[in-house]
Amino acid sequence: MSHAHLPATAVTLRAPNGVTVRLTNLGATLMAIETSDRSGRFANILLGYDDPSDYPAAGGPDPDAYLGATCGRFANRIAGAAFVLDGVRYTLSDNESPNHLHGGARNFHHALWTIVAADDRHVKMTLHSPDGDQGYPGALDASADFSLADNGELAIVYTAQTTRPTHVNLVSHGYFNLSGDPHRSILDHLLRIDSTQILAIDAANLPTGERLAIAGSPFDFTVARPIGARIDDDDDQLRHAGGYNHNYLLDMGGVRPVARLEDPTSGRTLTISTDQPGLQFYSANFLGGRFAPRSGICLEAQHWPDSPNRPDFPITRLDPGATYRSETRLRFGVD
Repeated sequence: MSHAHLPATAVTLRAPNGVTVRLTNLGATLMAIETSDRSGRFANILLGYDDPSDYPAAGGPDPDAYLGATCGRFANRIAGAAFVLDGVRYTLSDNESPNHLHGGARNFHHALWTIVAADDRHVKMTLHSPDGDQGYPGALDASADFSLADNGELAIVYTAQTTRPTHVNLVSHGYFNLSGDPHRSILDHLLRIDSTQILAIDAANLPTGERLAIAGSPFDFTVARPIGARIDDDDDQLRHAGGYNHNYLLDMGGVRPVARLEDPTSGRTLTISTDQPGLQFYSANFLGGRFAPRSGICLEAQHWPDSPNRPDFPITRLDPGATYRSETRLRFGVD
C-alpha cells in the first residue's frame, strides 16, 4: 500500500442545489459536507479537519477516530485478530489487542489512494493492498467511487477484487452533526433505524452471536426519537459500549432506505440507503482530541462484525474472479 510519502490531495464536489462535499485521497476520506438548514444557511455537518495533513498518516491527532475515513480491508472488529479460511489460520494486526479493528494498525485510512478520475461531481480513487497486508491473504485492488447527484445525494460505491480467497468489508466512517456546530452534542438529534434486532456485544464490543429483539428497549429506534433519550439507561449492552456501538440487522435486498437522522433545531435531515446487511450505530462515546464525546454520530453501512469467524453471519468471503461491491447513499434534506 502507498502510505503518505506524497502530499495528499483535496477534491471538492458541488451539486446545483449548493451541497458541497470535500474529500482527500488520504484514506479516501470525507473531510466536510455542507448542506442547508431550513433558513437556507449552509454549514458543515461532518466532523473533520481543514487540511489533509491533519489526518493520521501525517501524524495528526485522533489516529483511532477514523474521522470520515474509508476503513478496510475489514471494517469493525475481528475477534482474536485471526480467522481460518480453507483450513489455513491467518493472524492479523492486533491493533485493538487482542482483537483486530477496521483493518489493522496500517489500514486503508492511513493509505494514499490514487485518484483515477475527478470532476466537480465525481471522484474515483483506487488502492492496491499487497498479499499479506496486515495479515490478510491475497493482493486486493479496491476502488472508492464518490458521486454527487443534482439533488445533492452522495453515492459511495466500493468495489474490490482479490488474487486469493480473503475477507472484505469496506465502510465510510463519517461522524455527522446535523446542527453544523461540532461543539454541540448529537443527543437531541432524532434517529430512526429500520431494524428490529441488534447483535449483542460483550465487554470488548465483539458480537456474542446472539441476536437481540429490541422492541421497547433503549435500542428501539423503529420510531424516530432522540438519541439521548435512553443512552444512559441501566442496561448491560449500553454499559459495554459506553452508549451505542451496535450493529443493527437490516433486511437484505437492493439499495433501500434504512435510517433517517434529523436535527430538530436546524431542520437538517440525513437519509441513508444501502445494500449492506448491517448498520453500525456509534454515538462517538470515546471521541477525543478536537471533538468531544457524543459530538457526532456514525451510521456505518457494512457487513456484520467478526463475520470471518461466524459462519452463521452473512458471508464476507471474496474469491478470485468475483467482485466485492457495496453501495451507500446519503440524501440530505430539511424539515
